[in-house]
Amino acid sequence: MGENNDRAQNLTRVIEFILLGFPRSQYLQMFIFMFFLITYILTLLGNVGIIILVITNCCLHIPMYFYLCNLSFLEIWYTTASIPKTLAIFLRRSRSISFIGCILQMYFVFACGCTEYFLLSVMAYNRYLAICYPLHYSTIMDGHLSSKLAAGSWLCGFVIIFIPTFLITRLSFCGPNVINHFYCNIDAWIVLSCTNTYDIEMAAFIISIIVILGSCVITFLSYIYIIIILRIPSVQGQQKAFSTCSSHLAVVIIWYGSTIFLFVKPSKWTCLEMTKIVNILNTIVTPLLNPFIYTLRNKEVKDAFRSSLYWGTRKNMCHII
Repeated sequence: MGENNDRAQNLTRVIEFILLGFPRSQYLQMFIFMFFLITYILTLLGNVGIIILVITNCCLHIPMYFYLCNLSFLEIWYTTASIPKTLAIFLRRSRSISFIGCILQMYFVFACGCTEYFLLSVMAYNRYLAICYPLHYSTIMDGHLSSKLAAGSWLCGFVIIFIPTFLITRLSFCGPNVINHFYCNIDAWIVLSCTNTYDIEMAAFIISIIVILGSCVITFLSYIYIIIILRIPSVQGQQKAFSTCSSHLAVVIIWYGSTIFLFVKPSKWTCLEMTKIVNILNTIVTPLLNPFIYTLRNKEVKDAFRSSLYWGTRKNMCHII
């Protein structure tokens, strides 16, 4: 009886975890800290700038930029769910995180990640309709359908990740509480658990197959139809399609490539050092690239930005006069 009580106490004694981050030399940690900080600030400024630009310019009130606003808003929360805590780790102010805090961080990071897969699929489908069916685009992709697709992406992303989150709350942790990562990751929970993790591993694997590979197929099929199958006849049309899609496709390849490596596998017992490095691509690099990639080759956004600068300068001149 006493042994059973001791065992039960051991299974529930871990109430907080220690995030290891990147335990290297002080100079390397300072370099990584500055990289994370600068990237996070640029990500916030870039995505907030896109949201303000789209909201304040009537010419950008079309489905394409509506989805871009959703993606920018998503990237803000996706990075904010993990980076501020990571910066605190680098400053050695707080490496510890409570069990509840770790669960919530993992939930929001992965829920935002899943939502991004769905949004990228919707945006690829929207681009396919805009390029391949320009005459029918406005009737197919109206405001009502755009809102439903965006809302469905958010809903599906936040609902589906509830399954592994619930399964993790049923795990027991009775040994080391050090997470070898810069945020709470499903892999780390599995490695630290002292109970059977088969259910959570299979749930994570199946969700990865459905969400990541499913959205990947939809996204790349859209581009295949645009670039290869439909074979846009005019040279100008081909150049426009390639210019519109090539940069977007490059970011999509980075995003899907890194996440497929991380999550589409039946076992989570892999090299956590490699996992941390690859995670930098989809938690730091991709959210930074998205706002710039989607706007650098976009004439409408450039024109709207110039217009905003022009009217802002003119308004200031009027106040001076």
